[in-house]
Amino acid sequence: MKRVVVLGSTGSIGTQTLDVLRQYTDRFQVVGLAARSNDELLRRQAAEHRVTETALVDRDGMDAVTRLATLAEADIVVVAVAGVIGLIPTIEAIKAGKQIALASKEVLVAAGEVVMPLVQRNGVVMTPIDSEHSALFQCLQGYRSDQIESLILTASGGPFRGRTRADLEQITVDQALDHPTWRMGGKITIDSATLMNKGLEMIEAKWLFGVEMNQVEVVVHPQSIIHSMVKFRDGSVLGQLGWPDMRLPIAYALLYPERLPNGMRPWNPVDTPNVTFERVDESTFQSLALAREAAAIGGTMPCAMNAANEEAANAFLRSEIRFLQIPEIVEKTMAAHITEPANLEAILAADESARRSSRSLMKALT
Repeated sequence: MKRVVVLGSTGSIGTQTLDVLRQYTDRFQVVGLAARSNDELLRRQAAEHRVTETALVDRDGMDAVTRLATLAEADIVVVAVAGVIGLIPTIEAIKAGKQIALASKEVLVAAGEVVMPLVQRNGVVMTPIDSEHSALFQCLQGYRSDQIESLILTASGGPFRGRTRADLEQITVDQALDHPTWRMGGKITIDSATLMNKGLEMIEAKWLFGVEMNQVEVVVHPQSIIHSMVKFRDGSVLGQLGWPDMRLPIAYALLYPERLPNGMRPWNPVDTPNVTFERVDESTFQSLALAREAAAIGGTMPCAMNAANEEAANAFLRSEIRFLQIPEIVEKTMAAHITEPANLEAILAADESARRSSRSLMKALT
């Protein structure tokens, strides 16, 4: 019996994590739940799972969330909070020797240079929940990093695949939230529409799998059946396939290294006979180039990029800026950022500074 804390339990990944845990009550016990603001749903979840340890960020603050992440009785901490606020709880959970099931890609984007050495020093297991990184993690079992030629992240292309920059001038929030294959939270859906989610995933893959950024590729795969691939030095390519259902990577992250039967519909090749791939239109979608630039500069620059993107994406969700202004704000914030070597204090300062800078830039636009 493994005991689980879920940070971000009321969000899309959090609720699906609890769906998975319901299937394996003989294997897992939920001992802690944390959410940002949805007190009503948090109470219902706690009652169902008989959890006495809960935290609400808006009411109790982040210290309460960090306390849950380090509960003595917890074995696994699922980090599914949106954004960089998951960083401190993740770091403290690692220090406390917890297994980390990581869905918040921003943790490694902002602080991979700090987090991954902690993972190694403390001998903890970090299993990715992102479908792309779960696919890579599964394909790499039994292989060494020096056998990797490249990692190929697949992208659905989002709701605006095939559109030009002119087409995107008057995009509405509802249009951007209409993802063709996945159902996710608001901010990550906007990241999918701008393809910033792939930029963040490239940096996350670099840290998770110990590769260089030039070894991480992105290809558009509209059907979202092949969740990512590994190209090895001998020319072989391995991929992980399945329906676009986040419960599968969540189950793998929790049960690793086991694979157990579940109630999910298995994929059948004849159901999707036409599997296609396209190049990313980087002249229209600039986020991949921004991510490569941030990673090349290193230090606190990826954190600044991530912070600016969070602020800009959320501002677009509030209809305060236009869709194409999201990468514009990120680029300008990066240009103004003075990069420092990466340590926790510098990363937290960079996050705050970049948010101020991006908010100032957006205010000037109105």
